[in-house]
Amino acid sequence: MSTFQAGTIGGAGLLKRAMHEHWGVFLAEGIILSLLGLAAIIVPAIAGLATTVFLGWIFFLAGILGLVATFRARHAPGFGWSLLSALAALIAGGLLLWNPLHGLVTLTVILTAFFIADGIFVIVLALAHRSELSGKWEWMLINGLIDLILAAVIISGMPGTLVWALGLLVGIDLLFGGATLIAMALDARKSAAAAA
Repeated sequence: MSTFQAGTIGGAGLLKRAMHEHWGVFLAEGIILSLLGLAAIIVPAIAGLATTVFLGWIFFLAGILGLVATFRARHAPGFGWSLLSALAALIAGGLLLWNPLHGLVTLTVILTAFFIADGIFVIVLALAHRSELSGKWEWMLINGLIDLILAAVIISGMPGTLVWALGLLVGIDLLFGGATLIAMALDARKSAAAAA
């Protein structure tokens, strides 16, 4: 057995053990994520604004930390590029925080462009590899089509969708992520009870 295989098996064992020992924490996290997801789906405009403000703070703080780190290492190679990178993050964060509604619209347009590009690329990839991915390429194709459908829904409802689309998608993501954690936690609880 290679070192990589042993590490992978050991890592899987550690994860399984952690799930058995702390299934309650994972269950609580799953429930909280699911509730946040439902709230975001019910009021997607507020969830979209909250996401925009959150991203704004992340970029703003990353820019400040980047500036501090850059000036502390101002004699290191690439100082100018590091400075520009930190300033870009600071400006992006500042703009999102200064006008979150405009930032929400911008993020939704970028998300729509991503869905279009990703949908096309995934469909082409699925069709190009259908002989090697027997039984799996159809799922990739469906994934690409869903991306294009989401983009079409957002575009067809513009400008109204610009306000709620981002929040709705964040809510769906949180809901499915929470449901996954709940399922994993309940399975780990069942396994732990059977082992005891």
